[in-house]
Amino acid sequence: MTKKVWFQAGIGTIIVLLIIKYAIEIHWILNPIFIIITTIFIPLLLGGVLYYISEPLQRWMEKKGVPRWASISTIVLLLAGIVTGILLLIGNPILNQVNNLVENAPYIEDKIMDAADFVLENKDNLPPQVENFIDSVSTSIQDVAMKGSKFIVSFVSGTVTATFTLILVPFFFIYMLKDHEKFAPNIYNIFSGERRTWVKNTLADIDEVLRNYVQGQVLISFILASMMYIGYLIIGLEYSLLLAIFAFFMNMIPFIGPWISLAPALVVAIIQDPILVVWVAVITLVAQQLESNLITPNIMGKSLDVHPLTVITIVLAAGNIGGFLFIIIAIPTYAVIKVIVKNIYEERKKIKEAATKTV
Repeated sequence: MTKKVWFQAGIGTIIVLLIIKYAIEIHWILNPIFIIITTIFIPLLLGGVLYYISEPLQRWMEKKGVPRWASISTIVLLLAGIVTGILLLIGNPILNQVNNLVENAPYIEDKIMDAADFVLENKDNLPPQVENFIDSVSTSIQDVAMKGSKFIVSFVSGTVTATFTLILVPFFFIYMLKDHEKFAPNIYNIFSGERRTWVKNTLADIDEVLRNYVQGQVLISFILASMMYIGYLIIGLEYSLLLAIFAFFMNMIPFIGPWISLAPALVVAIIQDPILVVWVAVITLVAQQLESNLITPNIMGKSLDVHPLTVITIVLAAGNIGGFLFIIIAIPTYAVIKVIVKNIYEERKKIKEAATKTV
């Protein structure tokens, strides 16, 4: 019985759960390790994204005989030039829209408060479930207002952390460009024989999945954000550039991202002209349908092979567990785990077939 797959999987699951249980109970010992991991995780994540975006260019240059130091220098200078160009191109429009948003903040606040007052005055005419929901939202808003000082402190500390993160990102990015070939050998050289070959192939598959996901998702997000920006300009929606930039980052979340980016656009549309709500919804619907039926299949292909329902379930579960950061990393993490499990299954199948032929 001990050789059965279900028995070994069950024992492995129990061991993992026990490790997690005792790790939580002695978190005060592991807390410094968790702090270090969380400190370097985001810079490492951002550096990895930049690496996978720029790696094809580096590979192409080095095939042409460009040395490693020259390819890295070219990529860094090129990225710096792109960022500078983007800031010069859209910096003033963004600044103007931010200033306009700040100036109109009291007007927007008054509109929102008027709508909230109207709802509160007429909540007795609403179903009990809706009334309870409104009461809970009102309580939450009051709690947030009472914790304003804590919010300011957390905002300041968050700004410091973000600055530190941005400083670390280039270091991780440059070292990945410099030594990325050394990572996999340092792992699979620990093993020998067929196991070494399996680990090597699995790491190659993981690298391919992550590369396809990052490169494809960034391109998809850029296309969708551009479509939304053009659509917002056509209907004359205010703050269209800010909303498109927000949509670019939200579209990093497959399938659900375009709908998340819909919320602020609807708020702006309601305040500007209620009829624009219909057009904003149409633009988002068209963009989402093009993304799921045309753009994603042609760009991503079958590289992830994850069902949309699975994606939605994973994203919702990740949001409940760890918030926005977990939502971002949930799909690639699932894809990596799927690759590992698939390779384990294929390896076990190969071993069984070899044993059957021997018998």
